Amino acid sequence: MVKQIVRDVFFLSQPSEAATEADIQVGKDLQDTLAANRERCVGMAANMIGVKKNIIIVNMGLIDVVMFNPVIRAGSGRYETEEGCLSLDGVRKTERYQEIEVEYLDFNWKKQRQKVSGWTAQIVQHEVDHLTGKII
Repeated sequence: MVKQIVRDVFFLSQPSEAATEADIQVGKDLQDTLAANRERCVGMAANMIGVKKNIIIVNMGLIDVVMFNPVIRAGSGRYETEEGCLSLDGVRKTERYQEIEVEYLDFNWKKQRQKVSGWTAQIVQHEVDHLTGKII
């Protein structure tokens, strides 16, 4: 189901809690909401649709990947960039890693570990920041 985008900075600045298998529907709602906002969005966190759970979705080119309880395990190649966010107006400076390794649970609740770089790594880092309440 397509959900409304939350723009309340107070809500967005609160940390999320661990997702459980009961939260699978939130992952599906993220898929629908990202698809509905595709022209202006490449990733989302569950708090952006009003759910304080550790769930993100990231566009990885041909597919959108939903990650439950994602954790960035490693990062290299720090650089400065500017990012925007569907929940906020304008762009802000931030620092990111060029390459990261992220661990997460998939829709089947199986652990996945993936190395990503460049734009995809930047999206993952941005969305994981949302889960901790960090707003760029």
